[in-house]
Amino acid sequence: MDRRPPDLGPGRTAGHWAAVLLLPCLAALTVLTGLAGAGTASAAPAAPAAPAAPAAPAASDGSLIMVLDSSGSMAGPDGSGRTRIASARTAVGSVVDALPDGYPTGLRVYGAGKPHGCDDTSLAQPVTALDRTAVKDAVAAVRPKGDTPTALALTKAAGDLPATGRRTILLISDGESTCGTPKPCDVAAKLAGDGSSGLDLRIDTVGFQVKGAAREELECVARAGHGAYYDAPDAASLVRQLVRASQLSADAYRLSGTRITGGDTAAHAAAISTGSQYLDTIGPGETRWYAVPLDAVSTADLSVTAAPQPGVPVTYGDGVELKLGTTGEYSYTCDTQSAHFGQDEGAMTLTGAVSRVPTAKHTDDCDKAGRYLLSVHRTSAPTSDPGRWPVELRAEAEAPLPAGTTPAAARTDYGTAPAPVTGTPKDLVGGTGFNDATRVGTGVWRDHLLPGQTRYYKVKVGWGQQLSYTAEFANEPVLDDASGTADTFVTTSAFAPGRLPVESASDVRGERSYFGKPLSVGLGTVPVTWTNRWVTGDAADSVHSAGDYWIAVGLGPDAARLAKNAAVGVILRVAVTGDELAGPQYHAPTLARRDGGGAQHRRTDAAAGSGSGSGSGSDSGGVLGPVTGTDLLAAGTGGAVALAGVGVALLVHGARARRAAYPPGSPGLYGGPPAGSPAPTLTPTRQETRTSPEGTPYEGTPPDAPTRPQTKNRNGFDGTDHRGGA
Repeated sequence: MDRRPPDLGPGRTAGHWAAVLLLPCLAALTVLTGLAGAGTASAAPAAPAAPAAPAAPAASDGSLIMVLDSSGSMAGPDGSGRTRIASARTAVGSVVDALPDGYPTGLRVYGAGKPHGCDDTSLAQPVTALDRTAVKDAVAAVRPKGDTPTALALTKAAGDLPATGRRTILLISDGESTCGTPKPCDVAAKLAGDGSSGLDLRIDTVGFQVKGAAREELECVARAGHGAYYDAPDAASLVRQLVRASQLSADAYRLSGTRITGGDTAAHAAAISTGSQYLDTIGPGETRWYAVPLDAVSTADLSVTAAPQPGVPVTYGDGVELKLGTTGEYSYTCDTQSAHFGQDEGAMTLTGAVSRVPTAKHTDDCDKAGRYLLSVHRTSAPTSDPGRWPVELRAEAEAPLPAGTTPAAARTDYGTAPAPVTGTPKDLVGGTGFNDATRVGTGVWRDHLLPGQTRYYKVKVGWGQQLSYTAEFANEPVLDDASGTADTFVTTSAFAPGRLPVESASDVRGERSYFGKPLSVGLGTVPVTWTNRWVTGDAADSVHSAGDYWIAVGLGPDAARLAKNAAVGVILRVAVTGDELAGPQYHAPTLARRDGGGAQHRRTDAAAGSGSGSGSGSDSGGVLGPVTGTDLLAAGTGGAVALAGVGVALLVHGARARRAAYPPGSPGLYGGPPAGSPAPTLTPTRQETRTSPEGTPYEGTPPDAPTRPQTKNRNGFDGTDHRGGA
């Protein structure tokens, strides 16, 4: 499949196509007041992944009910010497073994009560905190014998689930309904609706050795239910697909915030405030409006994370488009950004962000205190999933530096590629999103990804330091009928404090096609410097605050048609390099750290957690290196296959000229040496799109100071065809 999208408009270059998000960090405010550089904490890696797929922490608002077809046909052979119901029992057992402790799970069956009857469905195990033994005992007692009242079973299952939260029905069937009307597809559409009622319901289906009309019916149920269809032609694939579907239910993005409803027009914008997080929903083609008061001096970041049901149908141009502007007689656009999927395999988590960065002289139209408007528009094709997307909004304000502080000059250089980080990987389970991202540090880590899943990690990066990392995928066993024909993609993004999208300063790709062969994706940042916020058209503007940075690694939904294992193994090599400075000021001293004996050392690793690796604690300590046989050991059926002698892509030095952080004639004003030192000659400027009262756009270039670019387009696809994994 070619993931290169059609022409999506001018100005969308490779450097701006990262699907990224924002959200500010309180640590940044701490440094701004002079309390920079928190001490190094110790990360606690999660327990090793389960054999079939990684067990995740239980979601506080999720629930799952499996609906098992127990009609007479399930008593037939499955081609492996067993009956279909026997293979189904094994698969259900694998599901509950892989689910996290306490995850609300139940089981409903249909067609097991009597030889004939379209009212034959029963709740075999209520939806309660996971009781593995009870679920296994319940499925062991099932004796297939009757008809196939699929529609009734779906209706009852929806009632079995809690009334709120992310709810999943997982339907397992070997045939189509035998009970006439209503049709299962119609029932699924009615139950799932568009999400506006707040009943967040997803219906996934697994077809066990189905073809023709039976498969079409199950595919229709999944589409109507905002879910995914999984094909299981044999007993082994039934286990694999059931584990994947159930784990995605348990691993849904952990949303957090105060529920609000955005306005349908600017005049009815919902009030939000900085330092807060909110939850809303958005439908296809809809625009939501929010109003936020801002002062005249703080940098304001507003992020939006869309969390659609994983894997539901989307197209290249589907996504969210953000705009931040002023209010009043003249409306000025302060920042815009679009975040699109850039692929048609299926939906994944998506984030966009806009910022208001005051100019140094505070004379711009967007520098004034007052009420600002944020609009969020959802683009959607007619063939895409019509369900409403949950969205998480975050508004943050970053205070200016204390009066009299001269910040260090901007840094837009990536520098020399870091030395390899090697060692035995430590197992961990990444978070579902920003709110529960797993803490990592310089070292080597091992995780697993389900098809359509994105894992999140966070690492501390101090003033003057750089983050570099790669995510390495090894030889993955592929399905016999997929070898040489099926493919998917792997992708990574990084985010600065405030959940600001970070563009890579290195030459490593952030997205590549994946065929099950070894490859890596990654990213490298410039040094963290306060004045980077005024650099335009570069990979530096987001890297302007010390604190927690996020790493997101994703696997395309079509991996479900490619990989034999339920989950695909990934090795994450992380390095934080460079001396950590005491603050953002010019000539800030290097922070010292103490070892167990009280001796002081320069701090060169700002990670709050540390994995195995030799790159920690060295100025040139790096992130990448050759993969060793122990790096990619198989972890049961869900691990990466052992791989020896395979090289990985090194972060290549991408030399970039430094831009001026202060204009000629004003040395010291925008960072760098105090007044009296020679000033650089380059002066970045910004283009501003303004709107007159009549709605006619016009442009102007304020002469005062550089700031963030006025228009940004960052998407999940970088505009390059990576087919072949080169």
